[in-house]
Amino acid sequence: MTVTWAKELAHQGIRVAAVAPGFIETEMTASMRAEVLEKISKGIPLGYLGQPCDIASSVRYIVENDYFTGRVLECDGGLRI
Repeated sequence: MTVTWAKELAHQGIRVAAVAPGFIETEMTASMRAEVLEKISKGIPLGYLGQPCDIASSVRYIVENDYFTGRVLECDGGLRI
């Protein structure tokens, strides 16, 4: 959807992008059982859950880069590779 919207809105100077976060240490993941979190962490190539600041950095990159549009930035510790 980001590609379609980016094409449609580019002529108005509007950029469209998204962030696809992986497993992040939040209140939601804190409520999960330790053995489940360990299993999830082992499936992430970097070996650990991300921090909220990792997602914030991804959003900041998109906002600050005027040439970034029509893409989804995956911030997931390599989970999708």
